[in-house]
Amino acid sequence: MAARKKATKKKATRKKAAPKRKATKKATPKKNTRKKNTALDMIISKSRTKNAVSACNVSGEFYAALNEHVYDVIAKAEARAQSNGRKTVRPQDL
Repeated sequence: MAARKKATKKKATRKKAAPKRKATKKATPKKNTRKKNTALDMIISKSRTKNAVSACNVSGEFYAALNEHVYDVIAKAEARAQSNGRKTVRPQDL
């Protein structure tokens, strides 16, 4: 019988990677995130609005009109709170 040679493991010689540096964030000026009334984001939920209407169907145009009405009500409530010297909108502003 032939003698078996033991397999020797060769150590891999790798270069050690340089330690990663943490990225530093640059200070960016804050942007005004308020959008104008040209493109209104949807405040209302279409499915909840449809569930609230029990005896009728809901038109697709109804959601946009309701959303616009909600924006108007909020703007009026905000103006009333500011005219009363407050920065908080309360239920009585509606």
